[in-house]
Amino acid sequence: MIKSLNILLIEDDMIEVMKLKRVIASLQVDHKIIEANNGEEALKILEESEKLPDIILLDLNMPKLNGIDFLSIIKNNKDLKFIPTIILTTSSNNNDLLKCFEIGVSGYIIKPLKYEDYVSKIKRILAYWCINEIAEK
Repeated sequence: MIKSLNILLIEDDMIEVMKLKRVIASLQVDHKIIEANNGEEALKILEESEKLPDIILLDLNMPKLNGIDFLSIIKNNKDLKFIPTIILTTSSNNNDLLKCFEIGVSGYIIKPLKYEDYVSKIKRILAYWCINEIAEK
């Protein structure tokens, strides 16, 4: 049986949020999405949550606290550093890619322009994390 995931989506673009929700709704697995518009809001959600998310999908370019700064904070937190965090961004900047892997990101996915390609990538990301063993605290 494929397990459902609790996903923390950190994304400030509502079109991107709706697009991800549409893909997840088309799957035959009941994934739960928790939304945050920026890194500050996501940190508050993590602090107040009784159960940590199984994975985090993180955009890089956001107001208040950007993705790289958010990633640095959680990877330096003993309780949060084990949450698999996947960058989901439009940035193909190699410096961003290298910095994210240096900090400890679990994956770096560039959002494709074509919707069909986006659907394919999201399905593969979620399928992988559904079968992967995830550490729980």
